[in-house]
Amino acid sequence: MIKNKAKFIKGLETKMAQRPEQNIRRAMAKSGMLVRNEAIDSILRGAKSGEMVTRYNPTRQHQVSAEGEAPASDTGRLVNSIAHDVIKQGNNFMGRVIASAEYAVHLEFGTNKMGARPFLRPALHESKKKIRNIFMREGIIN
Repeated sequence: MIKNKAKFIKGLETKMAQRPEQNIRRAMAKSGMLVRNEAIDSILRGAKSGEMVTRYNPTRQHQVSAEGEAPASDTGRLVNSIAHDVIKQGNNFMGRVIASAEYAVHLEFGTNKMGARPFLRPALHESKKKIRNIFMREGIIN
């Protein structure tokens, strides 16, 4: 609990006035990292309820995710492809979380042969309150 709100708000206003671009960039970077980590956690944690399949090279059993669940990690390639960055376009900043594995879009949105296994959109949804808090701490929003 903040004891002296007026002093705290004045401190944030001063911080924002001195370094607004740095604050926005830092808030965007922290938010991107948060969403990235949430997406990775959703892929790596918890049991999946899809069918068991046999993978080859090397031969092994793998339980896939069911439609609507985050994808099940098999090789780690999807998880390793998830990154975040901050881009400045003119006076605007844009935070991005990207999964660069070529099959990521098919997992996120599904195909005509496979239901979606979303992991980025749910990660953003799960992180909304924390992102708001990050922007508040950086003095960007009230």
